[in-house]
Amino acid sequence: MLAILGWLLALVIAACLTVAAWPQAFGLEQAPIIAQVVSMRIGVVGIALLLLLVFLCFVGWKRVRPFVLGVVSLLLVFALVSSGIHVSRGLDTSQTIGAQTIEGSDDLVVLTWNTLGDVPGVDEIARVVDETGADAVMLPETTLQLGVGVAELLREVGKPYWVLTNGYSPAYGALNTTLLISAELGEYTADREIGGTRTLPTVVARATDGEGPVFVSTHPVAPVPQQMRNWRADLDFVAGLCDGSESVVMAGDFNSTVDHWWQYRTELEGGGFGDLGVCRDAASAVGAGAVGTWPTWAPPWIGANIDHVVATPDWTPVAARVLTGLDDSGTDHRPVVVQLRQTG
Repeated sequence: MLAILGWLLALVIAACLTVAAWPQAFGLEQAPIIAQVVSMRIGVVGIALLLLLVFLCFVGWKRVRPFVLGVVSLLLVFALVSSGIHVSRGLDTSQTIGAQTIEGSDDLVVLTWNTLGDVPGVDEIARVVDETGADAVMLPETTLQLGVGVAELLREVGKPYWVLTNGYSPAYGALNTTLLISAELGEYTADREIGGTRTLPTVVARATDGEGPVFVSTHPVAPVPQQMRNWRADLDFVAGLCDGSESVVMAGDFNSTVDHWWQYRTELEGGGFGDLGVCRDAASAVGAGAVGTWPTWAPPWIGANIDHVVATPDWTPVAARVLTGLDDSGTDHRPVVVQLRQTG
């Protein structure tokens, strides 16, 4: 009876570890609890390794030794597989934006930074925008007032920007999302008819002359228990913007990793798959997709990569970098800056 119970328990553990490593195989990547587990792969791997050490303490007990060794093997395989998936998306933090610019190419620099309700302040945000040379800046949890302040500072150094904000509560920074677009790209206005994310706002901007990509600054709600339905609806919305009908450059705090987007993957005409509809995650495409953007108190190699820049296939990712030197700026998110090259 003890042996039978051991085998049954081992099968349950194996099933749980399989789902934790690759929930996409069962369509569970957006399920409660599993969605949270898969977002922090390395953290879960650390827990698995601790459990492995605990089980090894019982390896001297002959009656349970086969069970213990079986569970230890399962935990070790899980740690290797999940770590491999994580590392395969790239941990490169050394890429330089602009280093691979080709004369005459239409390169676009995109910056996204969740500011936690304006916390870094006007001066710091303007400095980062100026130093990165960003053409489009997506700022979740950023008010219109701060966006205008940043644009005013940048205008003083000869870099004018359009400022567009969508706010569900102007007085509460977390319920605002701001988008800055370089005036060099032409005039842009907000599309108020397309809809948006439910709990936290999204800005969709279109060029008034019809030229240039659609820019989207987005902020799907976090997958906390009481918001799971809204979280899924938000991801459905942003994936719908990447249906391939128009050129789109979208960035922001997606509160999700590429694991959560598996059901939205779309086969591309030239081969391969888009990560979110036809949009590709720029950081993953160039080997920086596993660098944690949240939380800032966790080392980049262990955190969750939930802040993204994605674009339709007419934009090719050239370089991407998670800015890890701003962890003391007050917000719990790291900025992400990406260089895209127009190829279609």
